[in-house]
Amino acid sequence: MAKKQQKLYTDEHASAGLNAELPAIETWPNQFRDDYDIEIETPEFTSVCPRTGLPDHGTITIVYTPDRDCIELKSLKMYLLAYRNLGIFQENIVNRVLRDCVKACKPRRMTVTGEFTPRGGVYSSISASYSKKR
Repeated sequence: MAKKQQKLYTDEHASAGLNAELPAIETWPNQFRDDYDIEIETPEFTSVCPRTGLPDHGTITIVYTPDRDCIELKSLKMYLLAYRNLGIFQENIVNRVLRDCVKACKPRRMTVTGEFTPRGGVYSSISASYSKKR
């Protein structure tokens, strides 16, 4: 009978950082009611792998069509900087940023993409999207 291999990643690793307290993302009133897109790119994003403690680097891009509110950039910068010492998987980063930005500004639609630099020869690009129900 084959010996069961010990799992290296735990459920705690999988959910790490998902509910950590982070700075609030502020908004300001959108002055234009027409459809237009806003793209925000953060090319020096840093976080930490929850299992190894090694740093992850990448670019986070947020593209959204605002409804009533727009994201205030300084508060978004402080929010994203808080990930610097947070243990969280790359997939969770993208989905958490989407969740928190949608909650803050309630856009018509939004896509968050994380493109992470290779580590150990592995490159990842992760996207998550939201669309408001009409």
